Amino acid sequence: MPLGQHLRELRNRLLKAVGAILLVTVAAALFYKQLIGFLIDPLPDCAPGRLAGADTAGHCGVISLNGLLSPFTLALKVSITVGVVAASPVWLYQLWAFLAPGLHRHEKKYTLAFLGAGIPLFLTGAAMAYWSLPTTARVLISFTPDNATNLLPVDDFLDLATRMVLVFGLSFELPVLLVLLNLAGVISARRMAGWWRAMLMGITAFAALATPSTDPLSMLLLATPISLLYLAACAIAWCNDRRRHPTGPGAIADTEASHLELTPGRLDTAGDLTVSRL
Repeated sequence: MPLGQHLRELRNRLLKAVGAILLVTVAAALFYKQLIGFLIDPLPDCAPGRLAGADTAGHCGVISLNGLLSPFTLALKVSITVGVVAASPVWLYQLWAFLAPGLHRHEKKYTLAFLGAGIPLFLTGAAMAYWSLPTTARVLISFTPDNATNLLPVDDFLDLATRMVLVFGLSFELPVLLVLLNLAGVISARRMAGWWRAMLMGITAFAALATPSTDPLSMLLLATPISLLYLAACAIAWCNDRRRHPTGPGAIADTEASHLELTPGRLDTAGDLTVSRL
């Protein structure tokens, strides 16, 4: 395919991806109040004018917007975020369709499998981040002094929620990366299994740093599923190694060529050479 045709193909794919994002963004803008209410629902709100910590249920805060343009900016930000996330299957498919002509048949199969597994895992991590937001918000607000009122800007909370969604979603892509490296022959299942102590320690430390709250519950909510996904990736890699080497690491599969020994060796005795003349 010439360069001009490649550029036209890229332009068409980009137009389709951006068009899908714009359509979903416009649809989300029609319901931006419901979306903002859904996003700030995990916050423990107080009635305006009531002191934080005055109730027996614990600390709370007053949700606020700063500035005249803040409601419009907030609605625009929420609509665009929902558009990018909800249209992700479309623009990911457009990206794959642009790269697919340069891939082999087995590579196309692997990329489709990774897209099919990566998108649900990312969405699962995002849903778990939203589910853990109430606990995170309560723990962070509990540091408010009893004689102070905590004003909670919605923009700051949405930034915190976006970071948590991205961290949880991307961390759930760990098994996909490990399986990809195993299929490429970079690491084996035996080596992955030998890393289990360091991996579990690293996952726990990452969960402690990634979650903004200091309670162990939020850390466990992130560390436990990642650890289980790591074990699942080890199991998939083990099955792939068994398929590649049916009788052991040194065995030859049916689809592999045998290794020939072509190194010249030394002869013990020299034989008689007979020269025939015509």
